[in-house]
Amino acid sequence: MANVVIAGMQWGDEGKGKIVDLICPAFDAVVRFQGGHNAGHTVKFGDKHFALRLIPSGILHEGMRCVLGNGMVIAPDAFLEELGELRDAGVDGDGRLFVSDRATVILPVHAALDQAREKARGADAIGTTSRGIGPAYESKASRYGLRVADLGAPDLVERLEGLLAVIRPQLADLGADLDADECDVAWLAEKCRGWAEALAPMVADTSGMLYELRREGANVLFEGAQGALLDIDHGTYPYVTSSNSTVGGAAPGAGVPPQTIDGGIGILKAYTTRVGAGPFVTELTGEIGEHLGRRGNEFGTVTGRPRRCGWLDLVAGRYTQRLNGVDGFALTKLDVMDELEEVQVCTAYRINGEERRDFPASRAEEEAAEPVYKTVPGWQANTVGILDFDDLPQAAKDYVALIEEELETPVLIVSTGPRREETILRRNLEAFQRVTGGRL
Repeated sequence: MANVVIAGMQWGDEGKGKIVDLICPAFDAVVRFQGGHNAGHTVKFGDKHFALRLIPSGILHEGMRCVLGNGMVIAPDAFLEELGELRDAGVDGDGRLFVSDRATVILPVHAALDQAREKARGADAIGTTSRGIGPAYESKASRYGLRVADLGAPDLVERLEGLLAVIRPQLADLGADLDADECDVAWLAEKCRGWAEALAPMVADTSGMLYELRREGANVLFEGAQGALLDIDHGTYPYVTSSNSTVGGAAPGAGVPPQTIDGGIGILKAYTTRVGAGPFVTELTGEIGEHLGRRGNEFGTVTGRPRRCGWLDLVAGRYTQRLNGVDGFALTKLDVMDELEEVQVCTAYRINGEERRDFPASRAEEEAAEPVYKTVPGWQANTVGILDFDDLPQAAKDYVALIEEELETPVLIVSTGPRREETILRRNLEAFQRVTGGRL
């Protein structure tokens, strides 16, 4: 049995959707365990292109059970819209798509509060997607939130009145234009009852469902959103998301015991990107950064925002491997670097004149850090679509070996293009067989 977590090892956008889609055949169910529709997972195969936001990437595999776990925050309108888009594209999730009855609901007022706060911060804006993710998690932690199971509750109106009593004054203090409907209890109650009816066929005690699957010996894949450097506890605070996006977040976010997790695969982009504000030690603001962004199509799946690009940061990589303890990496977008004459890799930081290999907690130290680079030759050869590791140019193989040496973890998968089929699977590695249960 192999129950495995897929986790981003950087600031998100590492290509988790492609890897989940790729290895789904080794599993019986896929579970999203945190985040909301601020996370975009892109899947391409053949001439098909899907941009998923809430629904697990396994939905594209016929018969695969897909679960939205209790650790998520779900905007019902966004979920139903995404479900409709999939149906229009010929993807049927009936009978195999399940939503946790304990997941938190994002209401329109959460998004309004998110937007108003970002606007009020001005130059100090965090760079959220303004979709209400943070305020929804805030209402959950403060115990006035609404869960999926509450959408049709007899005391729904009272619950909504309590929630609005907290949020309305905040919106007013921020000078937000209050939407008459969004702040009206009767309107919201009608919307919630409509959502309850639409979601009813999919709502389930998903923790209990996963318990039964484990008893049957099924293999479960846990799909994370964002990346470890955006984790609410361990990321580059305050420029983080509002949930635990590390491997450790899978157990509480899916409602399973920690001992259920057998291993993890970390998704690592061959260079580094970041969306929004916050320190970025290896950021490239010149021609090379623009080249990586253009060649890598570095625009947010959900927002369309351009991503900041930089060299691979192995200081951050060591830190996130320590946090996640993954069994191996999937290295994505190696092909984006095909044209570069030389490549730099950050192996240490210089902070206040001191060379350090650890990742600082202090925001001031992160902002003061200068990268210490190791320069290696580029391969200047086309790697797009290569399917055998031995067929890669020697300099590309050396680059992979450098990552493995620095992070003391094998690279199990190498992505050589955006499509499902443009991938090297290193099946001969013991860790690959272990985390896929020998089923791929």
